[in-house]
Amino acid sequence: MSIKISFWMDLILFLGFLTTFEPHFTGLPIHEWLSIVGIVVVIIHILSHWDWLVNTTIRFFQDLNGRVRLNHIIIALVFIGFITVFTSGLMISESVLPAFGMNLIANILWRRIHTLASNLILLLVAVHFALHWDWVRRAFIHSVVEPFRHQ
Repeated sequence: MSIKISFWMDLILFLGFLTTFEPHFTGLPIHEWLSIVGIVVVIIHILSHWDWLVNTTIRFFQDLNGRVRLNHIIIALVFIGFITVFTSGLMISESVLPAFGMNLIANILWRRIHTLASNLILLLVAVHFALHWDWVRRAFIHSVVEPFRHQ
């Protein structure tokens, strides 16, 4: 995948996450429907990095340096966090599930799990972002700055 496509996909994923992070920002219905779209984007993101994930997993206890190993652990935790957020979000859904005729009884435990997992993902994504800062900077220059220089 090209650096430009990867950069824009990562930016969309990140901005989507920030937009849906706080339901009061968009309102609950938009928050829930954007989260459904987010599931699709996360799956596309994972599939676009599938070769790296498989190769790194296979080599995890072999010849990887500490930074790559840490990044792999963070990615695994983010993935588990997203699964937890999506599952708990569906369990407390007030818009998406009712649109399909399904109504669940509200449960404070699911809401707490949803909030905790969301906050942990935010922290882990920040660490992931920091670990990739050099790539983010280079990709930004390549994808945003350089095209304007050539116009």
